[in-house]
Amino acid sequence: MRLSIERKAIRVNPDSRRVIARFFFNGNDRATQVIQKVTALDEGKVFDLISPLLQEYSKRHRNITRVLNRHCAKLKHLFEEMNIDYDSLSSYRKLLIGSYFTHEYSIESAAFFNPSIVDDPDQSDLEEGERRVILSFRAVGEGHISSITFRRALIDKFNNITVIPAGNYIDEAEIVRNAVYNKKLFFDKAVVTQINVDVLKEIEQQLDYHFEYSNLRRVILDSQKLQENDMAKLEYDKILWLADSYYEILFSLDTDISDRVIFPISEYERKGIEDARFVKFRYEDGSTKYYATYTAYDGALIMPKLLQTDDFVDFKIMPLYGDGAQNKNLALFPRKINGKYAMISRIDGWNNYIMYSDKINIWEKPIKLQSPEFPWEFIQIGNCGSPIETEEGWLMITHGVGPMRKYVLGASLLQLDDPTIEIGRLDEPLLMPNSDEREGYVPNVLYSCGALVHNGKLIVPYGISDSSTSFAEVDLQSLLDKLKEGKK
Repeated sequence: MRLSIERKAIRVNPDSRRVIARFFFNGNDRATQVIQKVTALDEGKVFDLISPLLQEYSKRHRNITRVLNRHCAKLKHLFEEMNIDYDSLSSYRKLLIGSYFTHEYSIESAAFFNPSIVDDPDQSDLEEGERRVILSFRAVGEGHISSITFRRALIDKFNNITVIPAGNYIDEAEIVRNAVYNKKLFFDKAVVTQINVDVLKEIEQQLDYHFEYSNLRRVILDSQKLQENDMAKLEYDKILWLADSYYEILFSLDTDISDRVIFPISEYERKGIEDARFVKFRYEDGSTKYYATYTAYDGALIMPKLLQTDDFVDFKIMPLYGDGAQNKNLALFPRKINGKYAMISRIDGWNNYIMYSDKINIWEKPIKLQSPEFPWEFIQIGNCGSPIETEEGWLMITHGVGPMRKYVLGASLLQLDDPTIEIGRLDEPLLMPNSDEREGYVPNVLYSCGALVHNGKLIVPYGISDSSTSFAEVDLQSLLDKLKEGKK
């Protein structure tokens, strides 16, 4: 007997009006020309130009003057080279210069999909049976660049879902780079990113076992000055790009969760941040932390990365290391198993693997867990977010790719104390695109990056052909009973 799946009559749609004011830079020469032209204007002309801009864009952005000042300040190195005293510039002139290096970017204009779902850290002032959750999405805008966006939702005691409308002002975070690097781990990762080995050895020899970003930057710039070939200089830049993959971002406390966007920051993710899988992780002492695995993409190489936060305001980001962190589709279990972190991965792009680690950012010795068995997953099988702990075992929602690149969702049940043991797997899809869901940015794709259990029901948010997101619900016990029947 087939499981009864209820599709919720809810769709979370992208909003092309949601724009962010991004820093825009088109090379030193053109930037210098713009600065020269603006500094040559008299103060009256400067005011006449910036005043209407501030009036127009203050309705579209939160604290646009702060944004323009921040973007102007990013050019301080050019002011120094041009012998211009930055501090002597009037506030209006700084704003005007900043405006020439700012452009609007619509973060959700092209696609909006691959949701994950976790408990909101704030569960105050709720009635019995209610639950506040945070949804994350992969949003795609101009140039096919992906970022992570959020929405807040409320699930009531009847499992009705209300997605809170998004705010009007998207805000970028303050970026902090104050990491201390482990030399061995850092340069092991650098080898994987295909940086010239001789350059790596040269820089590695000049650094202590633990080093800071400022030390690395000084060593690289000193070595780079000795190079005349631009291609050789680029190899040194790549090391700094890798260092930039470690960072912390801080959002203002007075921003709504829907107004916070995690946009590509480092060079190794400049073409997108893909498919964040958030999980609420519980430690042995009862404390919790939110983690998310995601894929950074630079247009050629991918880099699995880890994001952590306590409050969705302050986020720390770092790369993942090891033979088990070499592809997409990593998902962290929500607690340690037998004293170790556990992770699902798909290192070969085809099969599901499981791996264990004493350290949350180092993953070695992946063990093959699942291979495609049924026609609807012959191309590949992968996870749809972190496994969910139940009394019967670890419930893992999977995705399968079949003929005509059709993506569907499946489900598996893994043993609690040893998740390398598969108790059962559905022999038919749990959910597949229907006639109303197959058209979109990428047709015939139904995909999720996380689910949760509420009031005895499994709630699965899922992307519809990369265009919008909806929800499905299935009775948890019925699903577990079906899985325990075993694979037919």
